[in-house]
Amino acid sequence: MTLQQLKYIVTVADKGTISSAAKELFISQPSLTNAIKELEEEMQITIFNRTNKGIIVSNEGNEFLAYARQVLEQFNLLEEKFLNVKKQSLRFSVSTQHYSFAVNAFVDVIREFGGNNYDFTIRETQTYEIIDDVSRLKSEIGILYTSSKNEEVIMKIIKQNGLVFEKLFIAKPHVFISSKHPLAKLDIITLEDLEEYPYLSFEQGDYNSFYFSEEILSTLDRNKNIKVRDRATLFNLAIGLNGYTVSSGVISKELNGENIIARPLKVDEHMCIGTIVQKNMSLSRYGKAYMEFLKNHVSDYME
Repeated sequence: MTLQQLKYIVTVADKGTISSAAKELFISQPSLTNAIKELEEEMQITIFNRTNKGIIVSNEGNEFLAYARQVLEQFNLLEEKFLNVKKQSLRFSVSTQHYSFAVNAFVDVIREFGGNNYDFTIRETQTYEIIDDVSRLKSEIGILYTSSKNEEVIMKIIKQNGLVFEKLFIAKPHVFISSKHPLAKLDIITLEDLEEYPYLSFEQGDYNSFYFSEEILSTLDRNKNIKVRDRATLFNLAIGLNGYTVSSGVISKELNGENIIARPLKVDEHMCIGTIVQKNMSLSRYGKAYMEFLKNHVSDYME
């Protein structure tokens, strides 16, 4: 087993295909395929399952990749410290539901480590994809919530994918509305107050079950429903149509401006917002820093 082989399998996992990885590594596809096959034979495991649709990381491959990434990072740290060289761009990825504090922490990581050479990714995406991204090590950390309605199903899927959930904080549901919304002057808002206004939610694609909904209380019947894919569109509709969404109440004026505000929603429910990572996998220095920055941004809400 060589560092080069470890670099090969990590690149293939990141790129998703042998052809894309070969281009990234500047080697031929047959050479890359042979190198991976030799490593699998030596370690007596199957890292990648070959299918008609391409390659898929196996369960044991996921575990092996977790260790491989740690070895490569430690090697890079040794080179940086003793040879004063940086051969690779810094790499770090996060997949999250649409939370401003997740973006703020991501910005902090780049400010801390970015320098002149990095390749960082943050995906504000659908709930199922967050779990899938972390299980396949497409992202090192995922951020999502559970509640009394979805906890059993979400935690079962997290466990089945070899992941662990760590609570960040418990939030009471809040309504996000325009600062000029007719309800903006209320100190607390009820479901009855919201009946005449459009309900805005994030579309979940093929996994549109209420278990995967990003918004708590998604099973309630509403006369006006609008689904979107990104946070900017949702906030524009909140302003333009007096729409509303239900979330944690943690909002960033720095990112979202003064036009969107949060008001408590009078319901007997809660959101447990937390992180998911690979079980038994040590976080990279970027992952560790990101976790600390996350906690700093939500410290006022943590127990």
